Amino acid sequence: MRRVASGFTALAAVVALASCSPPSSTDRRDGGAQSKPATPAAKQADYLVFYAAGRQSQAVDAVAHAGGATVGGDARLGYVLAKGRGDRFVEGLGDDPAIVGVSPDRAIGFATARRTGSTAFPGASSLTASSAGEPLAGRQWDMRMIGADRAHAKVPGSKQVLVGVIDTGIDGKHPDIAPNFDRELSRNFVTDKPKDEKGETLDGPCEAKDCKDPVDEDDDGHGTHVASTIASPINDIGVAGVAPGVRLVNIRAGQDSGFFFLKASLDALTYAADIGVDVANMSYFVDPWLFNCANNRSDTRKQQLEQQAIITGMQRAIDYARGKGVTLVSALGNGSTDLGHPKVDDKSPGYPEGDQKVRRVDNSCLNVPAESKGVISVSAVGPSGRKAIYSDYGLEQTDVAAPGGDVLDGEDAKATRSILGAAPERALRAAGRIDASGNPKGADVVRDCTHRPCSYYQYLDGTSMAAPHATGVAAILISRFGKPGSGGLTLAPATVEDLLYKSAMQKACPNPREYVYKSYGQTNTHLCEGDQSRNGFYGHGIVDAWKAATFKP
Repeated sequence: MRRVASGFTALAAVVALASCSPPSSTDRRDGGAQSKPATPAAKQADYLVFYAAGRQSQAVDAVAHAGGATVGGDARLGYVLAKGRGDRFVEGLGDDPAIVGVSPDRAIGFATARRTGSTAFPGASSLTASSAGEPLAGRQWDMRMIGADRAHAKVPGSKQVLVGVIDTGIDGKHPDIAPNFDRELSRNFVTDKPKDEKGETLDGPCEAKDCKDPVDEDDDGHGTHVASTIASPINDIGVAGVAPGVRLVNIRAGQDSGFFFLKASLDALTYAADIGVDVANMSYFVDPWLFNCANNRSDTRKQQLEQQAIITGMQRAIDYARGKGVTLVSALGNGSTDLGHPKVDDKSPGYPEGDQKVRRVDNSCLNVPAESKGVISVSAVGPSGRKAIYSDYGLEQTDVAAPGGDVLDGEDAKATRSILGAAPERALRAAGRIDASGNPKGADVVRDCTHRPCSYYQYLDGTSMAAPHATGVAAILISRFGKPGSGGLTLAPATVEDLLYKSAMQKACPNPREYVYKSYGQTNTHLCEGDQSRNGFYGHGIVDAWKAATFKP
């Protein structure tokens, strides 16, 4: 499975760190002479066709000239939605000077989280020493690291601040989510897809009649965990988020399986902009290309056009959202890679599974949206404050760091070094993580029955878990410094970025700069470039909720 969220346990990921046509039948005529196999006609498919500024009419003409039909589009982002048949249609479009990219309208991304497995808890440790606050606050080393536990009393966040979670959904009925969940504004931009193009299981059987889940459901759990870290309320249940007083809106763009459709991602960003979202969290990266290269020699023309479409389309959507006042936060990725010096991509194209090839890449190739312009990209740290072994990094790419968890940050492996967040009971049952009586089957799942009904939580690690800490701090800053606007408080994204960076705890590169990670007899060396004010491991520093709630810029 391509998706990091459930494809590997954290330990397995560390140790590993690092379409075919059906056969043609032959018929025999004229005394048994063998005829040439018939070439099957290409199937009609949907494509997002991005055009140059002011060239919409030429794009429509190009679609028709290539034998396709225009069926929709979005002038805000400069694309038409077209139907066409096969590579010849795509390559024909690519020859037109009005066209800047062409992408199939299909799954192209996956979430960046890692489940911790059933690793045993440590004994009475400093990770669970505190008992102040919510019932499970003692397990939230991450909130203590960034001072969120203290910031709650000072600036819990305003209900006038709207936080969008662009993810796999949010369990809006979860007891530790519901008080801050805005169901009316929430939207689901995806339709569950039981199988992929090769007939392999993707999302599995549809739970809803029309395969479109309600806006308050999350069959994966990834989005609910992210939302919990941002804004689980202070309600004497489970945990508290970084900004427990803000509103959460589910803007679902991810399948149950964790993959994301390009059009759904574009729709999510434009919707966030149009409803007045203040800050949006994107804990996923766009696939099938881990690195999107405009003109990689090892790619076909069709593949080049697809990557050009991903780069162009996402950048236009990001620009549109920022222009409407949305601050955008992205997970940096879990490839343990220096994104400033990538060399090999052997995981692309990653959808459908099995299409991967090995190709050389360089810094001109982009991890989207983490390397898109105007996005705050977040690396992950473990409880000791070191960069997590799995976290991507890079001097140009890392803007800030935040707790993301690292089960290997210390002696042996401990689940409690990961991040604890709310989990949908239904998803846990489906994954076999709780039994028929509701008891957790492993240390990665925690149940809180302080109030009935009981609520469930799960330990996850990844840059997916780091990004929502930064999103929560951004929400605190908007609560403090935002000005009344349409629908609530508003603060320009550039100002939010500046305040986020100024309030972060600066952290220098390790000494020596070549940090050696050791695990299970293997070593991995990551080079940290830059100085204390900005470097490839921590960017401008580790986000600081307490300072964000108290400092005078």
